[in-house]
Amino acid sequence: MPTLTPQMLPALILFLAVYVFMIALPKWRWLVAAIGAATFVVSGILPLGEVLPAVNWNVLLMIAGTMGTVALFISSKMPARLADMIINKVPNEKWAIIALSVFAGIISAFVDNVATVLMVAPIAITISKKLGTSPIPSVIAISIASNLEGAATLVGDTTSIMLGGAMGMNFLDFFAYDGKMGLFFINQIGLLLATLTLLFVFRKNNKPLARQPLTQVQNYVPTILLVGTVLLLIVASLLPLNDFLPTWVVDNINGIICVSMFIIGIAIESISHKENNVALDAIKALDWQTIVLLASLFIVIAGINSAGMISWLADFIFYLGGNSVFGMYSIIVWASVLISAFIDNIPYVATMLPVVASLGSLMNVNPTVFYFGLLCGATLGGNLTPIGASANIAGIGMLRKEGFEVSNSQFMKISVPYTLVAVSSAYVLVWLVFGA
Repeated sequence: MPTLTPQMLPALILFLAVYVFMIALPKWRWLVAAIGAATFVVSGILPLGEVLPAVNWNVLLMIAGTMGTVALFISSKMPARLADMIINKVPNEKWAIIALSVFAGIISAFVDNVATVLMVAPIAITISKKLGTSPIPSVIAISIASNLEGAATLVGDTTSIMLGGAMGMNFLDFFAYDGKMGLFFINQIGLLLATLTLLFVFRKNNKPLARQPLTQVQNYVPTILLVGTVLLLIVASLLPLNDFLPTWVVDNINGIICVSMFIIGIAIESISHKENNVALDAIKALDWQTIVLLASLFIVIAGINSAGMISWLADFIFYLGGNSVFGMYSIIVWASVLISAFIDNIPYVATMLPVVASLGSLMNVNPTVFYFGLLCGATLGGNLTPIGASANIAGIGMLRKEGFEVSNSQFMKISVPYTLVAVSSAYVLVWLVFGA
Protein backbone atom coordinates (compact mmCIF):
# COMPACT_ATOMS: atom_id res chain seq x y z
CA MET A 1 0.00 0.00 0.00
CA PRO A 2 1.41 3.44 -0.92
CA THR A 3 2.25 5.54 2.12
CA LEU A 4 2.00 9.25 2.72
CA THR A 5 5.43 10.82 3.12
CA PRO A 6 6.11 13.60 5.66
CA GLN A 7 6.49 16.01 2.72
CA MET A 8 2.92 15.29 1.61
CA LEU A 9 1.20 16.02 4.93
CA PRO A 10 1.46 19.84 4.92
CA ALA A 11 0.12 19.95 1.36
CA LEU A 12 -2.73 17.60 2.27
CA ILE A 13 -3.69 19.60 5.37
CA LEU A 14 -3.59 22.90 3.49
CA PHE A 15 -5.58 21.46 0.58
CA LEU A 16 -8.30 20.11 2.90
CA ALA A 17 -8.44 23.42 4.77
CA VAL A 18 -8.92 25.36 1.53
CA TYR A 19 -11.80 23.16 0.38
CA VAL A 20 -13.47 23.01 3.79
CA PHE A 21 -13.47 26.82 4.02
CA MET A 22 -14.68 27.17 0.41
CA ILE A 23 -17.63 24.92 1.22
CA ALA A 24 -18.29 26.66 4.54
CA LEU A 25 -17.97 30.20 3.11
CA PRO A 26 -19.55 30.11 -0.36
CA LYS A 27 -19.63 33.93 -0.66
CA TRP A 28 -15.87 34.08 -0.13
CA ARG A 29 -14.72 31.11 -2.18
CA TRP A 30 -12.58 33.30 -4.40
CA LEU A 31 -10.78 34.86 -1.42
CA VAL A 32 -10.29 31.52 0.36
CA ALA A 33 -8.85 30.00 -2.81
CA ALA A 34 -6.57 33.00 -3.36
CA ILE A 35 -5.24 32.83 0.21
CA GLY A 36 -4.74 29.07 -0.13
CA ALA A 37 -2.85 29.50 -3.41
CA ALA A 38 -0.63 32.17 -1.86
CA THR A 39 0.05 29.91 1.12
CA PHE A 40 1.15 27.06 -1.15
CA VAL A 41 3.66 29.41 -2.75
CA VAL A 42 4.87 31.22 0.38
CA SER A 43 5.33 27.93 2.24
CA GLY A 44 7.51 26.61 -0.57
CA ILE A 45 5.24 23.65 -1.34
CA LEU A 46 4.87 25.03 -4.87
CA PRO A 47 8.04 26.72 -6.17
CA LEU A 48 7.53 30.27 -7.37
CA GLY A 49 8.76 29.36 -10.84
CA GLU A 50 5.91 26.86 -11.25
CA VAL A 51 3.09 29.28 -10.47
CA LEU A 52 2.54 30.78 -13.92
CA PRO A 53 2.81 27.42 -15.75
CA ALA A 54 0.27 25.99 -13.28
CA VAL A 55 -2.45 28.38 -14.43
CA ASN A 56 -4.50 27.26 -17.42
CA TRP A 57 -4.38 30.56 -19.29
CA ASN A 58 -6.44 29.13 -22.14
CA VAL A 59 -9.39 28.57 -19.80
CA LEU A 60 -9.03 31.97 -18.11
CA LEU A 61 -8.78 33.84 -21.42
CA MET A 62 -11.76 31.92 -22.75
CA ILE A 63 -13.84 32.77 -19.68
CA ALA A 64 -12.87 36.45 -19.75
CA GLY A 65 -13.46 36.82 -23.48
CA THR A 66 -16.79 35.01 -23.47
CA MET A 67 -17.97 36.92 -20.39
CA GLY A 68 -17.28 40.17 -22.20
CA THR A 69 -19.05 39.12 -25.40
CA VAL A 70 -21.97 37.78 -23.35
CA ALA A 71 -22.26 41.15 -21.58
CA LEU A 72 -22.66 42.81 -25.00
CA PHE A 73 -25.05 39.98 -25.97
CA ILE A 74 -27.27 40.68 -22.96
CA SER A 75 -27.34 44.43 -23.59
CA SER A 76 -28.44 43.77 -27.18
CA LYS A 77 -31.72 42.26 -25.85
CA MET A 78 -31.19 39.04 -27.80
CA PRO A 79 -31.40 36.82 -24.66
CA ALA A 80 -34.70 38.50 -23.85
CA ARG A 81 -36.01 37.67 -27.34
CA LEU A 82 -34.81 34.05 -27.07
CA ALA A 83 -36.46 33.84 -23.66
CA ASP A 84 -39.72 35.06 -25.17
CA MET A 85 -39.48 32.46 -27.93
CA ILE A 86 -38.90 29.62 -25.44
CA ILE A 87 -41.71 30.83 -23.17
CA ASN A 88 -44.05 30.79 -26.15
CA LYS A 89 -43.08 27.23 -27.10
CA VAL A 90 -43.21 25.39 -23.74
CA PRO A 91 -46.16 25.01 -21.34
CA ASN A 92 -44.49 25.75 -17.99
CA GLU A 93 -41.30 26.60 -16.10
CA LYS A 94 -40.27 22.94 -15.76
CA TRP A 95 -40.13 22.40 -19.50
CA ALA A 96 -38.29 25.68 -19.99
CA ILE A 97 -35.56 24.43 -17.63
CA ILE A 98 -35.42 21.07 -19.42
CA ALA A 99 -35.25 22.70 -22.86
CA LEU A 100 -32.38 24.97 -21.85
CA SER A 101 -30.52 22.12 -20.16
CA VAL A 102 -30.69 19.88 -23.22
CA PHE A 103 -29.86 22.81 -25.51
CA ALA A 104 -26.75 23.58 -23.43
CA GLY A 105 -25.74 19.92 -23.43
CA ILE A 106 -25.92 19.67 -27.22
CA ILE A 107 -23.85 22.82 -27.68
CA SER A 108 -21.32 21.66 -25.09
CA ALA A 109 -20.55 18.53 -27.09
CA PHE A 110 -18.82 20.81 -29.61
CA VAL A 111 -17.90 23.89 -27.59
CA ASP A 112 -16.08 24.20 -24.27
CA ASN A 113 -18.34 23.72 -21.24
CA VAL A 114 -17.58 27.12 -19.72
CA ALA A 115 -18.25 28.96 -22.97
CA THR A 116 -21.56 27.10 -23.28
CA VAL A 117 -22.70 28.11 -19.80
CA LEU A 118 -21.76 31.72 -20.42
CA MET A 119 -23.80 31.72 -23.63
CA VAL A 120 -26.95 29.90 -22.44
CA ALA A 121 -27.28 30.98 -18.79
CA PRO A 122 -28.27 34.58 -19.68
CA ILE A 123 -31.33 33.20 -21.46
CA ALA A 124 -32.34 31.25 -18.34
CA ILE A 125 -31.80 34.30 -16.14
CA THR A 126 -33.94 36.43 -18.44
CA ILE A 127 -36.77 33.87 -18.39
CA SER A 128 -36.68 33.79 -14.59
CA LYS A 129 -36.90 37.58 -14.42
CA LYS A 130 -39.97 37.53 -16.67
CA LEU A 131 -41.60 34.87 -14.47
CA GLY A 132 -40.54 36.39 -11.17
CA THR A 133 -38.83 33.14 -10.13
CA SER A 134 -35.31 32.20 -9.08
CA PRO A 135 -32.88 31.42 -11.92
CA ILE A 136 -30.78 29.15 -9.67
CA PRO A 137 -32.35 25.79 -10.69
CA SER A 138 -32.17 26.49 -14.41
CA VAL A 139 -28.55 27.73 -14.35
CA ILE A 140 -27.51 24.68 -12.31
CA ALA A 141 -29.26 22.42 -14.83
CA ILE A 142 -27.46 24.19 -17.69
CA SER A 143 -24.08 23.84 -15.98
CA ILE A 144 -24.33 20.13 -15.20
CA ALA A 145 -25.69 19.26 -18.65
CA SER A 146 -22.74 21.11 -20.18
CA ASN A 147 -20.32 19.08 -18.09
CA LEU A 148 -21.99 15.79 -18.99
CA GLU A 149 -21.70 16.35 -22.71
CA GLY A 150 -18.07 17.42 -22.42
CA ALA A 151 -17.09 13.76 -22.75
CA ALA A 152 -19.17 13.25 -25.90
CA THR A 153 -16.70 14.45 -28.54
CA LEU A 154 -13.02 15.15 -29.00
CA VAL A 155 -13.62 18.90 -28.66
CA GLY A 156 -16.16 18.80 -25.84
CA ASP A 157 -13.72 19.27 -22.99
CA THR A 158 -10.02 19.60 -22.25
CA THR A 159 -10.03 16.11 -20.76
CA SER A 160 -11.45 14.70 -24.00
CA ILE A 161 -8.67 16.36 -25.95
CA MET A 162 -6.12 14.89 -23.54
CA LEU A 163 -7.62 11.40 -23.85
CA GLY A 164 -7.74 11.67 -27.64
CA GLY A 165 -4.06 12.57 -27.69
CA ALA A 166 -3.10 9.69 -25.41
CA MET A 167 -5.06 7.15 -27.45
CA GLY A 168 -4.38 8.64 -30.88
CA MET A 169 -8.12 9.22 -31.46
CA ASN A 170 -9.54 11.53 -34.10
CA PHE A 171 -12.86 13.37 -34.07
CA LEU A 172 -14.85 10.48 -35.57
CA ASP A 173 -13.45 7.93 -33.09
CA PHE A 174 -15.73 9.40 -30.44
CA PHE A 175 -18.72 8.31 -32.53
CA ALA A 176 -17.48 4.80 -33.36
CA TYR A 177 -14.34 3.23 -31.90
CA ASP A 178 -12.89 -0.12 -32.91
CA GLY A 179 -16.14 -0.97 -34.70
CA LYS A 180 -18.21 -0.33 -31.57
CA MET A 181 -20.53 2.36 -30.28
CA GLY A 182 -18.43 5.37 -29.27
CA LEU A 183 -18.51 7.72 -26.32
CA PHE A 184 -20.80 10.16 -28.13
CA PHE A 185 -23.74 7.77 -28.14
CA ILE A 186 -22.97 6.52 -24.63
CA ASN A 187 -23.19 10.13 -23.47
CA GLN A 188 -26.47 10.73 -25.31
CA ILE A 189 -28.05 7.80 -23.46
CA GLY A 190 -26.71 9.29 -20.24
CA LEU A 191 -28.12 12.71 -21.17
CA LEU A 192 -31.55 11.20 -21.83
CA LEU A 193 -31.67 9.34 -18.52
CA ALA A 194 -30.27 12.30 -16.57
CA THR A 195 -32.83 14.61 -18.20
CA LEU A 196 -35.62 12.29 -17.08
CA THR A 197 -34.16 12.67 -13.60
CA LEU A 198 -34.40 16.46 -13.94
CA LEU A 199 -38.06 16.09 -14.88
CA PHE A 200 -38.61 14.36 -11.54
CA VAL A 201 -36.52 16.89 -9.59
CA PHE A 202 -38.46 19.80 -11.11
CA ARG A 203 -41.84 18.08 -11.09
CA LYS A 204 -43.32 20.85 -8.91
CA ASN A 205 -42.03 23.73 -11.06
CA ASN A 206 -45.27 23.97 -12.99
CA LYS A 207 -45.76 27.71 -13.09
CA PRO A 208 -47.48 28.35 -16.44
CA LEU A 209 -45.80 30.51 -19.02
CA ALA A 210 -47.97 33.21 -20.53
CA ARG A 211 -47.28 34.06 -24.14
CA GLN A 212 -44.92 36.98 -24.46
CA PRO A 213 -44.58 39.63 -27.16
CA LEU A 214 -41.17 39.22 -28.74
CA THR A 215 -38.60 41.68 -27.45
CA GLN A 216 -37.03 43.81 -30.14
CA VAL A 217 -33.31 43.15 -30.57
CA GLN A 218 -31.35 46.40 -30.49
CA ASN A 219 -28.12 45.11 -31.99
CA TYR A 220 -27.35 41.87 -33.83
CA VAL A 221 -23.56 42.27 -33.73
CA PRO A 222 -23.05 40.50 -30.34
CA THR A 223 -25.16 37.57 -31.56
CA ILE A 224 -23.04 37.31 -34.69
CA LEU A 225 -19.91 37.45 -32.54
CA LEU A 226 -21.15 34.64 -30.27
CA VAL A 227 -22.07 32.43 -33.23
CA GLY A 228 -18.71 33.27 -34.78
CA THR A 229 -16.99 32.29 -31.53
CA VAL A 230 -18.69 28.88 -31.60
CA LEU A 231 -17.79 28.26 -35.24
CA LEU A 232 -14.18 29.34 -34.76
CA LEU A 233 -13.80 27.09 -31.70
CA ILE A 234 -15.02 24.11 -33.73
CA VAL A 235 -12.81 24.96 -36.71
CA ALA A 236 -9.78 25.44 -34.45
CA SER A 237 -10.34 22.01 -32.93
CA LEU A 238 -10.30 20.33 -36.35
CA LEU A 239 -7.37 22.11 -38.02
CA PRO A 240 -3.74 20.88 -37.68
CA LEU A 241 -2.69 24.14 -36.01
CA ASN A 242 0.63 22.70 -34.85
CA ASP A 243 1.78 22.68 -38.46
CA PHE A 244 1.76 26.46 -38.88
CA LEU A 245 1.33 28.20 -35.51
CA PRO A 246 3.67 28.60 -32.51
CA THR A 247 3.09 26.18 -29.62
CA TRP A 248 1.96 28.91 -27.21
CA VAL A 249 -0.71 30.02 -29.69
CA VAL A 250 -1.97 26.47 -30.20
CA ASP A 251 -2.07 25.88 -26.45
CA ASN A 252 -4.19 28.99 -25.90
CA ILE A 253 -6.12 29.13 -29.18
CA ASN A 254 -9.60 28.89 -27.61
CA GLY A 255 -8.84 31.73 -25.23
CA ILE A 256 -7.33 33.84 -28.01
CA ILE A 257 -10.45 33.33 -30.13
CA CYS A 258 -12.81 34.34 -27.32
CA VAL A 259 -10.81 37.42 -26.30
CA SER A 260 -10.41 38.49 -29.93
CA MET A 261 -14.16 38.35 -30.54
CA PHE A 262 -14.71 40.40 -27.38
CA ILE A 263 -12.23 43.03 -28.54
CA ILE A 264 -13.94 43.17 -31.95
CA GLY A 265 -17.27 43.66 -30.18
CA ILE A 266 -15.91 46.53 -28.10
CA ALA A 267 -14.43 48.17 -31.20
CA ILE A 268 -17.68 47.93 -33.15
CA GLU A 269 -19.74 49.23 -30.23
CA SER A 270 -17.35 52.13 -29.68
CA ILE A 271 -17.43 53.13 -33.34
CA SER A 272 -21.18 52.74 -33.82
CA HIS A 273 -22.20 54.51 -30.61
CA LYS A 274 -19.19 56.83 -30.41
CA GLU A 275 -18.98 56.25 -26.67
CA ASN A 276 -15.64 56.19 -24.90
CA ASN A 277 -16.92 54.21 -21.92
CA VAL A 278 -17.97 51.08 -23.83
CA ALA A 279 -14.67 49.29 -23.23
CA LEU A 280 -14.61 50.26 -19.54
CA ASP A 281 -18.20 49.12 -18.97
CA ALA A 282 -17.53 45.81 -20.71
CA ILE A 283 -14.42 45.16 -18.62
CA LYS A 284 -16.35 46.01 -15.45
CA ALA A 285 -18.94 43.42 -16.48
CA LEU A 286 -16.37 40.63 -16.23
CA ASP A 287 -16.77 38.39 -13.18
CA TRP A 288 -13.35 38.94 -11.67
CA GLN A 289 -14.16 36.84 -8.59
CA THR A 290 -14.73 33.78 -10.75
CA ILE A 291 -11.52 34.42 -12.67
CA VAL A 292 -9.53 34.77 -9.43
CA LEU A 293 -11.16 31.62 -8.04
CA LEU A 294 -10.24 29.51 -11.05
CA ALA A 295 -6.69 30.85 -11.26
CA SER A 296 -6.21 30.15 -7.55
CA LEU A 297 -7.57 26.62 -7.83
CA PHE A 298 -5.10 25.85 -10.63
CA ILE A 299 -2.30 26.89 -8.29
CA VAL A 300 -3.71 24.91 -5.35
CA ILE A 301 -3.95 21.74 -7.45
CA ALA A 302 -0.43 22.30 -8.79
CA GLY A 303 0.69 22.55 -5.17
CA ILE A 304 -0.65 19.15 -4.15
CA ASN A 305 0.61 17.70 -7.41
CA SER A 306 4.07 19.08 -6.71
CA ALA A 307 3.94 17.46 -3.27
CA GLY A 308 3.13 14.10 -4.89
CA MET A 309 -0.45 13.87 -3.63
CA ILE A 310 -2.12 13.21 -6.97
CA SER A 311 0.35 10.45 -7.81
CA TRP A 312 -0.25 8.98 -4.37
CA LEU A 313 -4.01 8.98 -4.99
CA ALA A 314 -3.49 7.22 -8.31
CA ASP A 315 -1.24 4.59 -6.71
CA PHE A 316 -3.76 4.05 -3.94
CA ILE A 317 -6.59 3.51 -6.43
CA PHE A 318 -4.63 0.85 -8.27
CA TYR A 319 -3.57 -0.78 -5.02
CA LEU A 320 -7.25 -1.25 -4.19
CA GLY A 321 -8.03 -2.71 -7.62
CA GLY A 322 -6.08 -5.91 -7.25
CA ASN A 323 -5.94 -8.19 -10.31
CA SER A 324 -9.59 -7.91 -11.35
CA VAL A 325 -10.17 -5.97 -14.58
CA PHE A 326 -13.76 -5.19 -13.60
CA GLY A 327 -12.69 -4.26 -10.08
CA MET A 328 -9.99 -1.97 -11.41
CA TYR A 329 -12.40 -0.42 -13.90
CA SER A 330 -14.97 0.16 -11.14
CA ILE A 331 -12.42 1.85 -8.90
CA ILE A 332 -11.16 4.05 -11.73
CA VAL A 333 -14.69 5.26 -12.54
CA TRP A 334 -15.99 5.89 -9.04
CA ALA A 335 -12.76 7.17 -7.54
CA SER A 336 -12.52 9.58 -10.46
CA VAL A 337 -16.05 10.75 -9.71
CA LEU A 338 -15.21 11.35 -6.06
CA ILE A 339 -11.86 13.03 -6.68
CA SER A 340 -13.15 15.24 -9.51
CA ALA A 341 -15.95 16.46 -7.26
CA PHE A 342 -13.32 18.39 -5.31
CA ILE A 343 -10.31 18.96 -7.54
CA ASP A 344 -9.98 20.09 -11.12
CA ASN A 345 -10.10 17.08 -13.44
CA ILE A 346 -7.40 18.34 -15.82
CA PRO A 347 -4.33 17.66 -13.61
CA TYR A 348 -5.96 14.47 -12.33
CA VAL A 349 -6.56 13.09 -15.82
CA ALA A 350 -3.10 14.19 -16.94
CA THR A 351 -1.62 12.17 -14.08
CA MET A 352 -3.85 9.13 -14.56
CA LEU A 353 -3.49 8.70 -18.33
CA PRO A 354 0.05 7.22 -18.21
CA VAL A 355 -0.91 5.16 -15.16
CA VAL A 356 -3.89 3.69 -17.05
CA ALA A 357 -1.61 2.81 -19.97
CA SER A 358 0.83 1.07 -17.63
CA LEU A 359 -1.97 -0.83 -15.98
CA GLY A 360 -3.14 -2.22 -19.32
CA SER A 361 0.36 -3.51 -20.01
CA LEU A 362 0.80 -5.01 -16.55
CA MET A 363 -2.56 -6.76 -16.65
CA ASN A 364 -2.11 -7.73 -20.32
CA VAL A 365 -5.50 -6.26 -21.28
CA ASN A 366 -6.69 -3.62 -23.73
CA PRO A 367 -6.71 -0.40 -21.67
CA THR A 368 -9.56 1.17 -23.67
CA VAL A 369 -12.14 0.37 -21.02
CA PHE A 370 -9.90 1.99 -18.38
CA TYR A 371 -9.34 5.07 -20.55
CA PHE A 372 -13.04 5.57 -21.24
CA GLY A 373 -13.97 4.87 -17.62
CA LEU A 374 -11.45 7.48 -16.52
CA LEU A 375 -12.86 10.10 -18.89
CA CYS A 376 -16.49 9.47 -17.91
CA GLY A 377 -15.78 9.40 -14.19
CA ALA A 378 -13.51 12.45 -14.17
CA THR A 379 -15.67 14.58 -16.49
CA LEU A 380 -19.07 13.75 -15.00
CA GLY A 381 -17.82 13.68 -11.41
CA GLY A 382 -17.22 17.41 -11.48
CA ASN A 383 -20.98 17.84 -11.44
CA LEU A 384 -21.34 16.66 -7.85
CA THR A 385 -20.26 19.90 -6.17
CA PRO A 386 -20.36 23.64 -6.96
CA ILE A 387 -16.55 23.73 -7.16
CA GLY A 388 -16.00 20.47 -9.02
CA ALA A 389 -15.99 21.93 -12.53
CA SER A 390 -15.14 25.25 -14.16
CA ALA A 391 -18.59 25.40 -15.77
CA ASN A 392 -20.25 25.16 -12.34
CA ILE A 393 -18.06 27.96 -11.01
CA ALA A 394 -18.86 30.13 -14.03
CA GLY A 395 -22.61 29.53 -13.71
CA ILE A 396 -22.61 30.30 -10.00
CA GLY A 397 -20.55 33.40 -10.72
CA MET A 398 -23.20 34.66 -13.15
CA LEU A 399 -25.91 34.06 -10.55
CA ARG A 400 -23.91 35.93 -7.93
CA LYS A 401 -23.65 38.96 -10.22
CA GLU A 402 -27.45 38.88 -10.46
CA GLY A 403 -27.72 38.87 -6.65
CA PHE A 404 -28.33 35.14 -6.13
CA GLU A 405 -26.09 33.14 -3.79
CA VAL A 406 -26.11 29.38 -4.38
CA SER A 407 -25.80 27.17 -1.32
CA ASN A 408 -24.18 23.75 -1.47
CA SER A 409 -27.50 22.09 -0.63
CA GLN A 410 -29.29 23.93 -3.44
CA PHE A 411 -26.70 22.83 -5.94
CA MET A 412 -26.37 19.22 -4.78
CA LYS A 413 -30.12 18.68 -4.56
CA ILE A 414 -30.09 18.90 -8.35
CA SER A 415 -26.57 17.76 -9.18
CA VAL A 416 -26.28 14.57 -7.12
CA PRO A 417 -29.21 12.60 -8.62
CA TYR A 418 -28.36 13.91 -12.10
CA THR A 419 -24.71 12.89 -11.77
CA LEU A 420 -25.37 9.48 -10.23
CA VAL A 421 -27.77 8.56 -13.04
CA ALA A 422 -25.41 9.83 -15.76
CA VAL A 423 -22.32 8.16 -14.31
CA SER A 424 -24.14 4.88 -13.64
CA SER A 425 -25.35 4.80 -17.22
CA ALA A 426 -21.86 5.45 -18.62
CA TYR A 427 -20.34 2.97 -16.14
CA VAL A 428 -22.58 0.15 -17.32
CA LEU A 429 -22.45 0.96 -21.04
CA VAL A 430 -18.66 1.44 -21.27
CA TRP A 431 -18.14 -1.91 -19.55
CA LEU A 432 -20.68 -3.74 -21.71
CA VAL A 433 -19.24 -2.30 -24.94
CA PHE A 434 -15.52 -2.32 -24.22
CA GLY A 435 -14.93 -4.46 -21.13
CA ALA A 436 -17.23 -7.46 -21.11
